[in-house]
Amino acid sequence: MAKVSDKAKRSGDGNKDSEGSDKGKQPVEVDKDHEDVAKRLARIAGHATSLKRMWEEHAECDETLTQISAVRAALDQVGKVILQHHINHCMREAVESGHVDDAIKDLKKALDRFV
Repeated sequence: MAKVSDKAKRSGDGNKDSEGSDKGKQPVEVDKDHEDVAKRLARIAGHATSLKRMWEEHAECDETLTQISAVRAALDQVGKVILQHHINHCMREAVESGHVDDAIKDLKKALDRFV
């Protein structure tokens, strides 16, 4: 499979089939959701790394617990963003394609995992 450059992905080049029409191109809103989640997860990873360092450096327990609380809150927030994305895009697509029962089952599974 040929690798598409980042520039081509942004401009949509390299996402054309042999007739020149778009294939698999995501709406801009989906790309923004993806970018937002990626940034949030990167921040969370940074916080988790600092947690490990705090522990290794014998930081005060209350400071470490405060950091854990912040990581939990950040994970909850990113989970909400992903759940909203699931509802707004994945569920909508399933309903529009006539798979309402599957969409409801999927949503229930997603909620059970998240809540």
